[in-house]
Amino acid sequence: MTTERDIEVVGAQLGRPPRSIRAVAHRCPCGNPDVVATEPRLDDGTPFPTTFYLTCPRAASMIGTLEASGLMREMTERLGEDVELAAAYRSAHEAYLAARAEIGEVPEIAGVSAGGMPDRVKCLHVLAGQALAQGRGVNPLGDQVLDELGEWWESGPCVSSVEENA
Repeated sequence: MTTERDIEVVGAQLGRPPRSIRAVAHRCPCGNPDVVATEPRLDDGTPFPTTFYLTCPRAASMIGTLEASGLMREMTERLGEDVELAAAYRSAHEAYLAARAEIGEVPEIAGVSAGGMPDRVKCLHVLAGQALAQGRGVNPLGDQVLDELGEWWESGPCVSSVEENA
């Protein structure tokens, strides 16, 4: 269930009003949403393949640093060398598509998941979002991103409670 407070917190995390939230897909240990599930078609009609959208700015910033380190290139190379990893990543792609299909079908993005799946890695934010929303063991590369992040929430919530700001 998504509350008005959740929507306000996500807006504060993003620095803008959130678009087409379907549900909170995962909560940070601090209690704030950190991943939302979005509608596969935005309110304005635009197809939107990113079903699991990472909202925590602290985690997103840390993931940006990982992306800049060359981790995506290294992961993509491993996909070409490790048949088992490639098969598990393809299964993650299929799990992503199945989750989106439960929300709704959008013909323009049929078969398209996110993050470069199933053949390459182009967005670690999406992989982490999927690993948080669908749980560890679904996307091995998403699990690796979470391992690299560590406990990003340790220093407290990424945004202040809406009630504290009132």
